[in-house]
Amino acid sequence: MKTIYLVSLFLLGLVSIGSKQDLFGQSNKDSLIQFSGLILTSDSIQPLPYSTIYIKNRNLGTIADFNGFFSIVVQKGDSIEFSYVGFKPKLYIVPDSLNVNRYSMIQLLSQDTIYLAETVIYPWPSPENFKHAFLNNQIPDDDLERAKKNLSREKLKELGQKIPVDGNETSDMFLRQQAAKYYTYGQYPSIQLLNPMAWAQFFKAWKNGDFKNQ
Repeated sequence: MKTIYLVSLFLLGLVSIGSKQDLFGQSNKDSLIQFSGLILTSDSIQPLPYSTIYIKNRNLGTIADFNGFFSIVVQKGDSIEFSYVGFKPKLYIVPDSLNVNRYSMIQLLSQDTIYLAETVIYPWPSPENFKHAFLNNQIPDDDLERAKKNLSREKLKELGQKIPVDGNETSDMFLRQQAAKYYTYGQYPSIQLLNPMAWAQFFKAWKNGDFKNQ
């Protein structure tokens, strides 16, 4: 009789434990919510790929996909933190008054301005070395200054004296002289008032003092 009584108590204990487990399990299941949504930029409404979704009170989380979509199982009252590099994090608390097991939202993040400390790098070991290097520095001319120097009158004169005449210029000058000679063949030469080459020869002879010697 005593044995039957003990067995009955043991069976009643098992039934009670099982009922409590079902009760708590059902209660925990009712508090679970499939939480999903999109994470976008607040100014241009562009997705933020691979954003971080973190449940602060339970040290759980996930990341969004390339399109900023996320889906995670949460509980009512959880504190969800959304973060992305270069953007201000946002904290969202899941409402504890939800009567559904699915909940979705669109979370907007705004850009964050990060100020870095100033870093100065000196290539010289001391101010004296910098002063010496600065005073003895040969600053190169830019393209415009080099072009002005190359097109100056002195530079062009120097190049004209050094650069030899090519075959095209020589043949052109010879043909011009032959044409002028044939133009007045058999008669007196025409007056060369409008001939630039004649004027050039005149000014050259005048500078050289050929007329004074005569």
